[in-house]
Amino acid sequence: METGIGPTYAFTPLTRADLPLVRSWLQRPHVARWWGEIEHEMAEIETILADPHVEAFLMLLDGRPVGYFQHYDPNAEDDHPFRGEPTGTLGLDLSIGEVDLTGRGHGSAFLKSFAGEAFARGVPRLITDPHPDNAASIRAFEKAGFVRRDIRDVPGFGPAQYMTCDPPVPAMPQAPAS
Repeated sequence: METGIGPTYAFTPLTRADLPLVRSWLQRPHVARWWGEIEHEMAEIETILADPHVEAFLMLLDGRPVGYFQHYDPNAEDDHPFRGEPTGTLGLDLSIGEVDLTGRGHGSAFLKSFAGEAFARGVPRLITDPHPDNAASIRAFEKAGFVRRDIRDVPGFGPAQYMTCDPPVPAMPQAPAS
């Protein structure tokens, strides 16, 4: 859909009815490479639907579902590798399921859209942890304002490029010229 102002990026809550679509994305080579075994991942996503510390969404491009997105509270689990972030911090994971939409700036646009809304609600920090070899994901997060911090070992996942994004600092008012 061409609106004359560019594409629209939106999020809609994931429902059980969406799980077959998410499964189809997780089976695609460009996504499967970075996710775990499909049955394990699908079981995890199903538990997310009832977890008060995680919210899952479909990413919509001009109203069309094109990917999976979730945010979580890294402080909700005692043994989470990113525990200790400021209260209210959100961890992010996403995958664009439609291969023809990868490498075109949509990932960073979704992230910018979410970050703007999250920071407006008072979220103090966003974090993420792509695999260090996932250059496309790291690039998308960097384009959205995330900064590489360090490589961490995440149990059950392996090495992860820990990245953070903080709200923009408001400009200081300038003193009147004298």
